[in-house]
Amino acid sequence: MAALGWLTPRRRSATARSVLAGEASAEAARKSTQDVPVSRPGEEPEFPVHGDDRAAAFFDLDNTVMQGAALFHFGRGLYKRKFFETRDLARFAWQQAWFRLAGFEDPEHMQDARDSALSIVKGHRVSELKSIGEEIYDEYMAERIWPGTRALAQAHLDAGQRVWLVTAAPVEIAQVIARRLGLTGALGTVAESLDGVYTGKLVGEPLHGPAKAEAVRALAAAEGLDLSRCAAYSDSHNDIPMLSLVGHPYAINPDAKLRKHARELDWRLRDYRTGRKAAKVGIPAAAGVGAVAGGTAAAIALHRRRR
Repeated sequence: MAALGWLTPRRRSATARSVLAGEASAEAARKSTQDVPVSRPGEEPEFPVHGDDRAAAFFDLDNTVMQGAALFHFGRGLYKRKFFETRDLARFAWQQAWFRLAGFEDPEHMQDARDSALSIVKGHRVSELKSIGEEIYDEYMAERIWPGTRALAQAHLDAGQRVWLVTAAPVEIAQVIARRLGLTGALGTVAESLDGVYTGKLVGEPLHGPAKAEAVRALAAAEGLDLSRCAAYSDSHNDIPMLSLVGHPYAINPDAKLRKHARELDWRLRDYRTGRKAAKVGIPAAAGVGAVAGGTAAAIALHRRRR
């Protein structure tokens, strides 16, 4: 799984591995898948612009399009199918909670989490994981799509624009979600495979932070997009590099750091959480921990009942 959506590298400039991860994700996305009118003074221009085929929209997935972390929901599905033990689920849940609460990672902790997740899928066929991903979407993800964000994506589609998910989740899972939502495609973390079987290694690094920006940049170049006419949507300050690439950045259900940054730069904000939750500082972290704790408790309880 290749990707570890909950692994959150600290913000930094793109490294060679970030560029490699971004380019690999853009290539995987491509395989799967007018000029802007001038507004009158004082008038807000039409957006998204209908018929602008050089514009597109890029949506982060976790807590932007879907409540919670896609990789955790996918992990729940794999656990149900006996891909790993209860103790592994508990460890992954703790790692997810740690990254969401702390906002930074211990390098050794991060490497251990990455290796653990990759070991789960090593030796499994890519086709097998894609098929399971379809089932898991129906079981855990479909009901967690934010209607407000879904409407924003649909507005771009209705305008004739392409819409891409951009996520640290495995590209195979991201593509399942994009297809189910009727989107153009998805950029996600690319796991190395040989003859259709996962090797347990990544191509580059998880598609996170600077790597997301590199993926969007690579895809835009390949598709002939004008990033100044594109939009990007995210809940996390880790995605500021991606949001800063486009002419129309949106903070969706933003964490405290992104909210502050967005207000300073006059970016548009949308919050689809309840009023009480949205008012709390750090609610994305709390929500993430709640999802993790709830999923872990349910899994452990189920395990105990079966014994």
